[in-house]
Amino acid sequence: MSRITTVVALAMALLSTGCSLMAPQYTASVENAQALKDAGNFTAKVGEFSSKDDPANANPITVRGSSLASPYQNSYANYLAEAIKQELSLASKLSPDANLEISGVLLKNDIDASGINVGFASIEARFVVKKNGKVRYDQVKSVKHEFPSSFAGAVAIPRAVQEYAFAVQKLLVQLYTDKAFIETLK
Repeated sequence: MSRITTVVALAMALLSTGCSLMAPQYTASVENAQALKDAGNFTAKVGEFSSKDDPANANPITVRGSSLASPYQNSYANYLAEAIKQELSLASKLSPDANLEISGVLLKNDIDASGINVGFASIEARFVVKKNGKVRYDQVKSVKHEFPSSFAGAVAIPRAVQEYAFAVQKLLVQLYTDKAFIETLK
């Protein structure tokens, strides 16, 4: 009986410690890059992205007891900046010398994989576009991305990790389809 108790105690200890995971690196969306190409003749650079210190802006993100860290200097603000850089680059619109700069503040960032059948990734960010140092665009965009989940953590946790990048893509769709944002780029 004591051997079974020891095994059960060891298993509980291992399961209660959680684990540390790394979010997948961002992969540019072809559709998002096309939206930037269609926006007209411009080039832009990506400025500083910061994070608001708030409980709704988790870093790292906790997914069912596991910590999910950003692969970009452990910063989800940097994750967002990298996503924009990749899509501007794919659209041939990225230039370090551009007079148009896109920056921002990550306001909310979380994944809820606690549901039995459905999980959610929620992201909100303020995007600022400056032209020659003057603010021309300053708006908040948010997304709540729904994805299939599972009662089983072995299914739900990897799924939530993979879905994070899709939530970022959806957030950027909101930015790139905003007529005021597009007008600012011209």
